[in-house]
Amino acid sequence: MRKRDWISRPGPDGQTRAHFQFVNGLTVPIGERGDRSKRYDSTDCFSTTWAGTANAVSPLSSLPPFVSRLSLKIGGVAGLVAGLGGLLVPNAGPWVALVAGPAVAGTVYATGHVLLHRRLRHLQSILRRIRTDELDDVSPPSDSEGDELDALLQEVYRTGQSLDNEIQELKEMESYRREFIGNVSHELKTPIFSVQGFAETLLDGALNDESVNRTFLEKILQHANRLDNLARDLSTITKIETEELDMTSEAFDVADLFEEALESVEIRAEEKGITPRQDVAAGLPEVYGDFDRLRRVLVNLLDNAIKYNEEGGTVELQAEAGADAVEIRVVDDGIGIPAEDLSRLTERFYRVDKSRSRNQGGTGLGLAIVKHILGAHDRELHVESTPGEGSTFSFTLPTASKSSLQPA
Repeated sequence: MRKRDWISRPGPDGQTRAHFQFVNGLTVPIGERGDRSKRYDSTDCFSTTWAGTANAVSPLSSLPPFVSRLSLKIGGVAGLVAGLGGLLVPNAGPWVALVAGPAVAGTVYATGHVLLHRRLRHLQSILRRIRTDELDDVSPPSDSEGDELDALLQEVYRTGQSLDNEIQELKEMESYRREFIGNVSHELKTPIFSVQGFAETLLDGALNDESVNRTFLEKILQHANRLDNLARDLSTITKIETEELDMTSEAFDVADLFEEALESVEIRAEEKGITPRQDVAAGLPEVYGDFDRLRRVLVNLLDNAIKYNEEGGTVELQAEAGADAVEIRVVDDGIGIPAEDLSRLTERFYRVDKSRSRNQGGTGLGLAIVKHILGAHDRELHVESTPGEGSTFSFTLPTASKSSLQPA
């Protein structure tokens, strides 16, 4: 045997205690000063096995980092087993080393192979569900090895969730678009058919009948006004949503806002036998916002309160100061709103009582406009209602002093 095949290991006393020989890449103890019959301690066996394991698993270094970490763990266990073998069985060290190295390498490779393929199958599952739009059933990655494959799994999962959210939004938008087109078609169809019917009747001879001709012409004008209101409301919502509606904010007195809003609904209130009232707290500060748009908000809310009230009912505008804002309320003692309808009140064309609303000329867009105008002021509409007792619609406006530092 060549001299370079031997390595001496000095003991604590400086004497050579053991020699090692390289056998097929494994470091094997072969005895003190060449004595192969010597029994070696567990430290020798552990060192031998560990060195053999390190050499045996070196080809696995090209695998992901988690396999390398796994090999270190399993190698440590194998070294411990080899050490115990050296204590329990005389002269077992070389044989344990020869067996443990390949065994550890095989275990590391097999385990790494299983773990790697498990995560690859998970990745394949996510991609397949993305393709088939079944992302609701995708579970997040459970492994957290921290290597490149784990990062890829996490990124693909997040991408899948993002795509799923976008797909759901597109589906909702498509459903909303279809519903909107259907509602617009219905709202246009009713007045158009009415105008067409009355016009044909007049042309067929009713024009010369003084008992009905004026009535029919008034009906035509009524439905034409309804079409005009619908077109205006749709235009208003579109401009608000596309931020094309001009907004001019300024400080103003709530009492002035109430007065102009009440004047706008005075005729409709008289026809219904309702006298709107206002209750403005003393010393109320000025508020900040777009006066004309907020007047439209109050007019729409008052219209609803009058429309869904009984003859002789009451409608009241209230204003009360808070810390940095003024709360405005429209209170009525009308028919009220069922709880299941409250969340949908501000949807376009949504009506609690469809026949009642259409008979009184509503477009179904009044509260939708209210919502959008308040949204442009960073405000929300709040509704409280009890069927048979009435409803309260409220919102807040910032005071002018607050808005000078922080515009609404």
